[in-house]
Order: sequence, then structure tokens, then C-alpha cells
Amino acid sequence: MNKFVSNSTLLEVGWRKSSHSGANGDCVELGEAGTTAYVRDSKDPEGPALAYTAVAWTGFVAALKAEGLQLG
Repeated sequence: MNKFVSNSTLLEVGWRKSSHSGANGDCVELGEAGTTAYVRDSKDPEGPALAYTAVAWTGFVAALKAEGLQLG
């Protein structure tokens, strides 16, 4: 399950971009805090982000790996 959260909720989240991101800045950023994973648009760092439970995020990453894709 995911939901949108406001930027004020995300003040303590450490954000990182994929090492595969291009120089143009068109990518998403991942942040983790506690048992929640957050995803936001790197072009709008002050905007909202999607929040995923640890279970949902782990399932998403497992599905990517099963298809031969990588995060980071």
C-alpha cells in the first residue's frame, strides 16, 4: 500500500538518487525512515512523495530483481 505524504513529513528522510541517473536530473529519489520507504521526483524536492510500507517496498524490489533490473 502506498500514499502521498507532504514535504513537512519528510524533513528527517535522507534522500539518494540512483547511480544510473543522468546528468539532466530527470529521476526519482529514494528515502528511508524507520519502516517506510519514500519515493519522490528529483525535480520537485519540496513536493510530495509516495510512502510505501517495508513489506510493499521489499516486494517491489524483489519483483524488479526477478526481471533482472536493479535499483541504485
